[in-house]
Amino acid sequence: MLNGLNAIVTGSTSGIGLGIAQVLAAKGANLVINGFGEDEAIEQERAAIEAEHGVKVVYSSADISKPDDIAAMVDLCVSSFGSVDILVNNAGIQHTASVEDFPAEKWHAVIAINLSGVFFGMQAALPHMRAKGFGRIINIGSAHGLVASANKSAYVAAKHGVVGMGKVVALETAGTGITCNTICPGWVHTPLVQKQIEAMAQEQGFSVEEASDKLLCAKQPSGQFVTPEQIGELAAFLCTPAAAQITGTALPIDGGWTAQ
Repeated sequence: MLNGLNAIVTGSTSGIGLGIAQVLAAKGANLVINGFGEDEAIEQERAAIEAEHGVKVVYSSADISKPDDIAAMVDLCVSSFGSVDILVNNAGIQHTASVEDFPAEKWHAVIAINLSGVFFGMQAALPHMRAKGFGRIINIGSAHGLVASANKSAYVAAKHGVVGMGKVVALETAGTGITCNTICPGWVHTPLVQKQIEAMAQEQGFSVEEASDKLLCAKQPSGQFVTPEQIGELAAFLCTPAAAQITGTALPIDGGWTAQ
């Protein structure tokens, strides 16, 4: 389905990003993967995706809080494969605290990666997409890009900003063969969410299983986690001709969270 297309997926050494990368590779896209981790583990992941799906995969260690690193990552995709056709801005971090107690350095870190990193990724990739007359930008937002929760001011601000930026880029690229959309997942069982579950369990004296159920039931009516693979399949669909007129949208995949 995506044969001949070349994709960048940020934050793809684990969690949602890894799930998206695996789905895109399974459908034929060459990949630039990106993220932090042990060198040996990342190389094993890179080689495994390449071998399993018969595509080319390279790794970028770009720090998504640094615009120069992001530009170099885009250049790596172009020099390795000839173009950048798909950009999935997925990398993100989280910190929870009330507004009064939110540390300045944590605010700046969340905004730098979750919001500014998305901007600089799009800025670097768009000239290449315009030159080719084709591009698919898929920003991974959150249900928190559409609604809010207490103690997540930086994350909610960043994800709302991502939804807004996606609309701007969609308008600026309308009719060019480029689309820009934001996928807004609810709770996905990733290492990031697991940390929140474990913190809740410790703070409130629950088992990890009870905390997981409590987290889901509070927000997600389906009572089930969204999977990285489901997000990957939605991202892949947005890259197809069938989705050529879907642009500037925020697409919830949240088990009914934002229907309430």
